[in-house]
Amino acid sequence: MSRTPRRWAGALCALALVSAALAHAETPILPPEVRQALQRATVPESALAVVIEEAGSGRPLLSAQAREPVNPASLAKLLTTYAALDRLGPAWAWRTPVWLDGPLRDGVLEGALVIQGRGDPTLVLERVWLLLQRVRQLGVREIRGDIVLDRSAFALPPHMPGAFDGEPLRPYNVGPDALPLNYKSVVYGFVPDPPSGRARVTQEPRLDGAPATLEVPLASGPCSDWRGALKASFGPEGARFAGAYPAACGPLNWPVADPDPDSYNARLLTALWRDMGGSLTGRVRDGTAPAGRTPDLEAVSPPLAEVVRDINKYSNNLMAQQLFLSLALAEGAPATPERARLAMAAWLGTRLGEELAVGVRLDNGAGLSRETRASAAALARLLQQAWGSPVMSELMSSLPVAGLDGTMRRSRAGDGRAHLKTGSLRDVAGVAGYVLSDSGRRYVLVAILNHDNAQAARPALEALVRWTRADGAAR
Repeated sequence: MSRTPRRWAGALCALALVSAALAHAETPILPPEVRQALQRATVPESALAVVIEEAGSGRPLLSAQAREPVNPASLAKLLTTYAALDRLGPAWAWRTPVWLDGPLRDGVLEGALVIQGRGDPTLVLERVWLLLQRVRQLGVREIRGDIVLDRSAFALPPHMPGAFDGEPLRPYNVGPDALPLNYKSVVYGFVPDPPSGRARVTQEPRLDGAPATLEVPLASGPCSDWRGALKASFGPEGARFAGAYPAACGPLNWPVADPDPDSYNARLLTALWRDMGGSLTGRVRDGTAPAGRTPDLEAVSPPLAEVVRDINKYSNNLMAQQLFLSLALAEGAPATPERARLAMAAWLGTRLGEELAVGVRLDNGAGLSRETRASAAALARLLQQAWGSPVMSELMSSLPVAGLDGTMRRSRAGDGRAHLKTGSLRDVAGVAGYVLSDSGRRYVLVAILNHDNAQAARPALEALVRWTRADGAAR
C-alpha cells in the first residue's frame, strides 16, 4: 500500500476521534443532584429542557434540550407580562367609563346607568362597590331604567369552563370578559360554633337571589376531605350543603367559580346597589354605551406594574388572559384571541428574533393550555432581553421570591436569592427567572419538565436553583 492512502486513513481516523470528542463535549452533563432527583421520580433526563447563563453577558453555565418546543405552563405569563410592560408601560392603567344616560332630578335617574367594560381585571368586590358609591355621590338614588353593561370591547368564542380539566368550579377556569367583575367567583366561609353544633356559612359577595344565611351541622372526626363531606351543590340561586362540616377543620374558605357566569354581573350589581340603599326599577342587561359622549365618571385600575405583580406572584390565570386580550385592544376594538396572538407574535419577532420566535406558540397568554409551546432558549433570550430593558426592575420584582412569597413561598432552594416564575400543570413543572449566586453574579435560569411524572420531579428543579446559586458548584 502506498504511503498516501495511509496518510488519508490516519487523518480520517483522527477526524473521527475529534468528532466523537466534540459530540461528547456537546452532550450536556446535568449536575449529579439533578440527575439523582430525576431518577428518583423515574423521569428521563431528556424530559428536562434547561438554560442557565449569566445575566447580561450570556456566559453559559448549562444547556440541555434548549431549543426543543415544550409546554411552559404558566411560564407563558412571562411573555404576556413583559410584552405589556414593554408596549404599554408600567404606569398604564385600564379605564372603565360610566354614563348617566338620562336626566337626573332629585336623585332620580330617568334613564339607564351605563358601564363600559374595557378589560380591567382588577374590578374586585371592593372596587365595584367604590364605583357604585361614586355613582351615589353624583346624586343618583333611584334608577328608573336599566343598568346597561357594554361588553363589546372583547369578541370572544364561547367559553366552556370545564373543558381544560373537568373542573368548571375552579376559579382558575373562569373565562375572560370585557367586564370580569370580582373574577365571577364567590368565596364561601365556614365558621364552626361547637356549642350549637353548627357551622355558620358566609358568602362573599352576596348575590341577588342567594339565601341570606346558611348553616350546616358540625361533624366529628378529622379534617380530611371536608369539601366532599359538605355534599355541596352550586347554582345561580346560590349554594346548598346537604352534608356536614368537620369541627376539627376550624374556619376555612372555599373559593368557587360561579356556575352561571353570564348572569353573575347582574346578580352582583343588583345586590350591591340595593344593599347601599339604591333603587332599581329596571334590570341589569347587556347593551351599548352612548356614542360620542364624555363619560360622567371613570374607574381607573392600579398601574400595570402592580397588576403584573399580582399576575406573576400568584400566577393569576384570568388576569393574564385579560392582559393578553388588552394588548390587542390597545390596537383597536374589538379584541379577539387571534388578534392578541398576532400582536404577541409580532412583538416576539422583534425581541427574540425570528429564529426563536417562530417556535413560540401562544394560546391564551396564561399558559392554562395544552397547546402553548416555547423553548427554554426562547424564554432565556426573553429574560436576557428584559435584563437590559427599562422595565427590568418592574418585571423582576413581579416574580415570586424563593422561600418568601407568591407561588415560591414554600421553596427552600433560593433562600430569598431567586426571583422565579413557576409553571405547573398535571404533566408540566417549570421555573424561570433570575438567581443571585454566592459570588454576587446574577444568572438567568429556565428549567421545564414535560413528563407524566413532572410534579414528582420538582426536587430536580430545586436542585438546579441551588446549583446555580453556588455558581454551578463553582464549576
